[in-house]
Parts: sequence; C-alpha cells; structure tokens
Amino acid sequence: MTATHPLQQVLLHLHAGRWNAAHDLVQHDGSMLGAWLHGILHLQEGDLEDAENWYDRAARHFRSRGTLAQEIAALEAALAVPAALAVTPLTSTPPEFEERP
Repeated sequence: MTATHPLQQVLLHLHAGRWNAAHDLVQHDGSMLGAWLHGILHLQEGDLEDAENWYDRAARHFRSRGTLAQEIAALEAALAVPAALAVTPLTSTPPEFEERP
C-alpha cells in the first residue's frame, strides 16, 4: 500500500472544483506545503491578498510565481517526493567519510 500525503485529499477537492471542501481541509494543515496549497486555493479563487499572505507563510515568492496550473503542478511534484529525499543534500563529505591518504 502506498502512503499518500494528507494534502493530496485537498488536491482532489481542488481538481473536482470543490473549493470549500479543499479550503476546509487545508486550514488544518500547519506545514509549509499546506500554506503554499492554501495560497494556491486563494489564487484560484481570485483572492490575491490572502493568496500572497499564504505564500509568505510558505516562504514562497508570490510575485514571481507561475501560472495557476504551474503552481499546482509544482506542488503536486513536491508532494510526490518522499520527505527523506526532499532534504537538501550535503554539499561536502562529512569528516568520518573523507578519504585518508
């Protein structure tokens, strides 16, 4: 059985045009991805002021965002990445793994 991210239910409502159901669910998610999706919902609704507020909470740049379709696709891609892989990779080798002469 494949685990799904809780926000995928919000996306199902969004794609089905059930804005109120999507909004009701996303309000209970305190994550950065939840804030981004909350912003996307307000963007879809045309409420740019609230959308910008939620983008700020998600640490995303509202004014340089993509189209609504691009934002939804990017969020869906972010949800598809397992949390362990979403961590920024190390830029240097930890000392215990360095090669020794």
